[in-house]
Amino acid sequence: MRRITRIATVGIASAALALSATACGGKKSSDASSSSSSSSSSETKSAGAAIAYDVGGRGDQSFNDAAYAGLEKAAKDLKVKTAEAEPTEGESEADKVQRLTELARKGNNPVIGVGFSYAPAIKKVAAKFPNTTFGIIDDTSVTEKNIANLVFNEEQGSYLAGVAAAKASKSNTVGFIGGVEVPLIKKFQAGFEQGVKDTNPNAKVLSAYLTQPPDFSGFAKPDLGKATAKGQLDGGADVIYAAAGLAGSGAIEAASSAGKWAIGVDSDQYNQAGLSKYKDHILTSVTKDVSDAVYNLIKSVKDGKPESGEVRYGLDKNGVGLADSNPKYKEMTDVTAAVEKAKADIIAKKITVKTTP
Repeated sequence: MRRITRIATVGIASAALALSATACGGKKSSDASSSSSSSSSSETKSAGAAIAYDVGGRGDQSFNDAAYAGLEKAAKDLKVKTAEAEPTEGESEADKVQRLTELARKGNNPVIGVGFSYAPAIKKVAAKFPNTTFGIIDDTSVTEKNIANLVFNEEQGSYLAGVAAAKASKSNTVGFIGGVEVPLIKKFQAGFEQGVKDTNPNAKVLSAYLTQPPDFSGFAKPDLGKATAKGQLDGGADVIYAAAGLAGSGAIEAASSAGKWAIGVDSDQYNQAGLSKYKDHILTSVTKDVSDAVYNLIKSVKDGKPESGEVRYGLDKNGVGLADSNPKYKEMTDVTAAVEKAKADIIAKKITVKTTP
């Protein structure tokens, strides 16, 4: 279904309703903000905090939903109004510029772009709204006084996933699926492959990408994720790790159908309602604390001390990690012990995790 752009301002009283909203197309645009529009060079009093979602939109059970959780927490704990904007299918940079501009014009502060693809648009729009803080997740290429770069050591969390996969595998073959072959996702691949090989040098890692840039639809194609995972399962893999946004849900479905293990990403996917029927086969998930990154930026603006520049989250700050929600994972004491040792060694700098395969 073609996704439509939607800007929705959420008050505290409506936060519960927002939980049940989906990110699918077909919604009407809505805006409850009382701020009036102005020229791109002027700004109004802050109407609240806003996020613009990445490919796949809210409801991906992964990256975007993690960002939404931070926005929702800010609405509840900080009593701020919030606004959301969805991507459109096959959108251009101009579409992103328009979306961010509209959010900023309405007085939202901060305005957060969820994903590195927002970098060129944020660079343009941030210059027009110097008194508004802009956040961008997973990018350090654009730097201004009013831009906060919220970044993570994904390779470290993925290394732990590699350790867990190698220990849990019975076939000595595991799979990695990336949504789009870009430097960010190659960090996931690099860490995972290194973790597998350091744990079991004889293990085989099957790696694949769903699309190549400039085609970023690989993050939004569950059917393609499912088909790719099935191919790896047919090739002998019994643990599949997908860093592919919404497409990762297809890989999880394939692993579950085959009675094998899946490793989730970004959010603790064992606890995602949309994946509940597959949860028994979600061994663990590589988590990125996107939620806290979003919340912390919003709080910093509200406190009058907005974050700026690179704000990095790694294992040492629990900014990335490996979820242990699945009771079956906790029962695998040899797996959990190996993961904890690897985590301690990374924090102690005894292990340096690669960022490229």
